[in-house]
Amino acid sequence: MFKHAVITPFLGQTKDRFSEYNEPKTLEQKFQTLRMIEGMTGAELVYPYEVNFDNLSEVKLLLAKYDIKVACINVNVKVEPEFKSGGLTSPDKAVRERAVSFIKEAKDFAQAVGADKVQCCPLSDGYEFSFQADYTETWQRLCETFAAAGEYKPEIPLFIEFKPNEVRGRCYLDNAAKTICLIKDIGNPNIGVTLDYGHSLYGDNNPAEELALLNALDVKYYIHINDNDGKWDWDYFCGSRSLMQYIEFIYYLKKFNYQGWLTSDTSPTRWDIVKMFEANVNMTNRISARIDEIGMSNFEESLHKKEYMDIWADLQSYFMKF
Repeated sequence: MFKHAVITPFLGQTKDRFSEYNEPKTLEQKFQTLRMIEGMTGAELVYPYEVNFDNLSEVKLLLAKYDIKVACINVNVKVEPEFKSGGLTSPDKAVRERAVSFIKEAKDFAQAVGADKVQCCPLSDGYEFSFQADYTETWQRLCETFAAAGEYKPEIPLFIEFKPNEVRGRCYLDNAAKTICLIKDIGNPNIGVTLDYGHSLYGDNNPAEELALLNALDVKYYIHINDNDGKWDWDYFCGSRSLMQYIEFIYYLKKFNYQGWLTSDTSPTRWDIVKMFEANVNMTNRISARIDEIGMSNFEESLHKKEYMDIWADLQSYFMKF
C-alpha cells in the first residue's frame, strides 16, 4: 500500500486571480484537517512562508501531537520581489545566491523536523517572448545554482519539480527530459525529479512514460498526484479526467517498486476538502489493490500481446465492471 501525504497549504485558504476559496487556517487547524482524511499520514510543508525557524518548535510539537510524518519540505523561490523575474537564473549574482540560500535553509529545516528530502519548483525562472532570455546563460545559471544547492547536505536530496508554465509563460524546466539533462550536467546523484502527474499531462506528455524514463536513467524521483484536462494545471482529484492514464501510472509505480510518498497536489476550490483528498487516497489504493488482484505477471502478459485490441479487451475485463 502506498504512503499518502498532502501539500498542507491546500488544507486552508487558496486563491487564484479571481477568487478566494475556503477559510484561512492555522498550522494546527491544517494538521487537524489532515488527520480527518482517511489514509493520509504525511505532510509536505512549504518553507519559508508556512514553516520556518521562527515556528520550528511549534511545528515539531504539532507533528508529534497529530502523529504526522513530513514527506518533504517544499521550498518556495518565487514570492520574494527580487525573484519575480527568476531567482535561480537572475543575472544578478546576489539574487541567485539568495535563492540558493532558501534551498539550503530548507535542507536545514528538513533535518530539524526529520524530513528526508526537499523539493523546489522554480516557477519564476522562465520567459514569455522571443529574445527575452539568453538560453545558454540561463542554462548555465540553472546548473550552477542547483549544483550549489544540491551539494549542500547531500544526505538530504533535492528534488526539482518541472512545470510547463505558470507563473512564467514558459518555465525553463518544463518537462522530465530537460530536468534529467540538467541533473546529468550537474552530475550529483542526490538531485532528483519531482514528477507531478498533472504537470506531465498538461505538458502534452505521458506521466507513465516520463516515470519510466526517470527509472531507466536511475534518477531519483518523488511523486505528486492530481488530474487535469490536459490543457491546464487544474489540480483536480485523481482519476477524474484521465482514469486509464492514471491506472497506467500506478501500474508503473508498482512495477518499479516505488516506496516513497504519493503527495496530493490537489486544489479543493469548490469541493469538500476532506472528501476530495480521501478521493485521491481511495482511487489510488483501489487501483493498486485491483492490480494486485489481477497479478503483476498476468497484467504484464496482457500488455505483451501483439494486437492492441486484445490488450484493450483485457483492460476492459480488469477495470470496467458495468
